[in-house]
This record gives sequence, structure tokens and C-alpha cells, in this order.
Amino acid sequence: MKLGKILVPLDGSALAENALWKAGDLGAPGTALVLLRAAEAYRMPLGDPIEAQITAVREAEKYLETVAAKAKDAGLERVETHVWYGSPAAAIIEAAQAQKVDLIVMSSHGRSGLGRIVLGSVTESVLRGSRVPVLVLRPDGAPVERPLATAAAAGASGV
Repeated sequence: MKLGKILVPLDGSALAENALWKAGDLGAPGTALVLLRAAEAYRMPLGDPIEAQITAVREAEKYLETVAAKAKDAGLERVETHVWYGSPAAAIIEAAQAQKVDLIVMSSHGRSGLGRIVLGSVTESVLRGSRVPVLVLRPDGAPVERPLATAAAAGASGV
């Protein structure tokens, strides 16, 4: 598979930024890295919703400029930045389609159990909703849960 464009969704965390370096390793010279940040405004009940949206987008743009500068300083040549307004999973799926990317490279926070249920999983939503291949990177130390059938078979075989 020739990778002309790789989408790297970023949420502001160091974990998400690690996906950028992996994407840089995957791409050949000339591969464009498309850095994406989804912006959502959280406002006070009596606050101005437009001002909150503008602030959220500006903060996302500033963050992406900083990350793009680090990427270029590290030798990554083609780096684009895009801010999409909306929920992260929807923004990632829509951006991947609109930008005609060949691959999405993203990190998973590695939550399981109640944490995943309460906080949801952007990664899982992207996997289920995207027609673009997705490479998911697990953080070191993330819990590994074997599927129930595998766990039962391992117990039966004495492993």
C-alpha cells in the first residue's frame, strides 16, 4: 500500500503525539502527515456560544502549529494541520474522507472496563465508522484483555 497521506488525530496528550512519530516512520519521503485536532466548545450556561467556539478553534490551531513545528524540526517534511469543529470521532472520520487519506494512525488510551464505558472510546468509534484503514497504537502498560473464548481455552489446556 502506497501511503500518500496519513491522518494523525491529536487530542493534546503526549500519548496521542506518539502516533505522529510512528506515522512519520511509516511514510516514505514525500508522504503528507495530516495533523487533526477536533475542537469542541464548552461554555458556561450564560456564556456566548460563538465566542466559546472561536476560542476552542484558536486554541486548537495554536496547539497544532506547535506540534507541526516540532515535526518539521525532527525532519518530517510534509506536515499539514487541520482543525475540525465537532466531536472527535466524527471529525476524524469526516476529515479522513475529505482529505482522501490512505491511513489513520492514532493512539488508544488503553482504557478498559468501567473507564471505557464511562468515557467512551474515540478509537473504537473511528474503527467502526471509517472506511480508511486505521492503525491503533497501544500505550505501554495498557491492560491486555484476552477474548473470553481464548481465556477459557487457555484455562482448559492448562496454559
